[in-house]
Amino acid sequence: MNQQHRDLIERDRKVTFHASTHLRDFAHGDAPGRVITGGKGIHIVDKDGREFIDGFAGLYCVNIGYGRTEVAEAIYQQALELSYYHTYVGHSNEPQIALSEKIIELAGPGMSKVYYGLGGSDANETQLKIVRYYNNVLGRPQKKKVISRQRGYHGSGLATGSLTGLKAFHDQFDLPLAGILHTEAPYYYHRAAEQEGMSEREFSQFCAQKLEEMILAEGPDTVAAFIGEPVLGTGGIVPPPEGYWEAIQAVLAKYDVLLIADEVVCGFGRIGADFGSHHYGIKPDLITVAKGLTSAYQPLSGVIVGDRVWSVLEQGTGQYGPIGHGWTYSGHALGCAAALANLAIIEREGLTRNAAETGAYLQQQMQAAFGEHPIVGNVRGVGMLAALEFSIDPAKRAHFDAAHKVGPRIAAAALDENLIARAMPQGDILGFAPPLVATRAEVDEIVARAERAVNKVTDELVREGVVKAAMSVS
Repeated sequence: MNQQHRDLIERDRKVTFHASTHLRDFAHGDAPGRVITGGKGIHIVDKDGREFIDGFAGLYCVNIGYGRTEVAEAIYQQALELSYYHTYVGHSNEPQIALSEKIIELAGPGMSKVYYGLGGSDANETQLKIVRYYNNVLGRPQKKKVISRQRGYHGSGLATGSLTGLKAFHDQFDLPLAGILHTEAPYYYHRAAEQEGMSEREFSQFCAQKLEEMILAEGPDTVAAFIGEPVLGTGGIVPPPEGYWEAIQAVLAKYDVLLIADEVVCGFGRIGADFGSHHYGIKPDLITVAKGLTSAYQPLSGVIVGDRVWSVLEQGTGQYGPIGHGWTYSGHALGCAAALANLAIIEREGLTRNAAETGAYLQQQMQAAFGEHPIVGNVRGVGMLAALEFSIDPAKRAHFDAAHKVGPRIAAAALDENLIARAMPQGDILGFAPPLVATRAEVDEIVARAERAVNKVTDELVREGVVKAAMSVS
């Protein structure tokens, strides 16, 4: 690392509170830092000039890849005209109007309006307020509970962190808040359903049964909404088992429970469809979007409100006056301009189709490389989302002792190969979510680097006596 890079990191240690970071170790120089200076396509570059394949597209978000000057130009041109004016009491700007039209077109039948924020967390905060308002207008003040899922990810605020079903977001923060519940995760491999004699469809019915039992135990007149990602994201990159969404939606309809589809990761092409809801036949009342909306070139999120809910919101303001909800930066002109340029690139370059086709190739190559690997228990994914789950005994789906930190070690080994892949929480899982511009040749390189990293750590585990010598791959 050159001296200039080191100096920047030392300055950073003194003044910055970093997300998802061991604060003490970083502040005192015991955890590494890195200053990123640029990127092109699926690659990023740090201050030393070291180039990495970003196999996770930032945080699932840089769908169009890095270095797209078209988006920078759109932001610049809008800034010359109007950088900002608020969107309260009917004020608007041209990019917001055009973007709302485009989002409603992409979302398809049944969707009515878009409300804007800056990130997925604030969008899901808006969702919770809408759910409460909706039931108050309908004279159902007791119908307020929201059911999320274990291992779901919906943000990291107080309410949205409560929706998230991961220990790190609850422990030491006194979460979840009252009124937010968690039902069974649609995690077929993790639950070892096959050992219990369940098919995927039977496991889906089991999940639906658990949801119905929770609704009945709480009282259907108290349960307002259910929130779920079409594909579990940070909870392990887990596509739903066969028949899952069909079974879940039947329960929700039975008890008049609103369905919020959290499309923050899946939306705008990530799994080979405009929305994950389209891919899995989900018919939501409300949709949360962010990440791929701008490919992270500007902060922007959205709540897409369906016709059913919108009519009640209109009724409410007819009774109570202007709705008491607003963000200073809602509908920010620069964010909307970036989103329009981003969506134009996705459409013009066929990136949703590429996510389906090259994504299918990614799944094939992952399966070919790791399907029989001695420490890989599960290879899974859909479109441009993929994950490897590691196991000390794949035949028994046995987990490694957390003390061995197998997932983080493999992520670190991948970084040594100049590949960024993500160690997922609550398990030894390595996640991949490359930009949607990735080619087959780039997929081959991602898989090759990942394979070298997994093999390196496998050999280390053999030398440490954690796994049997027969598993050595050197």
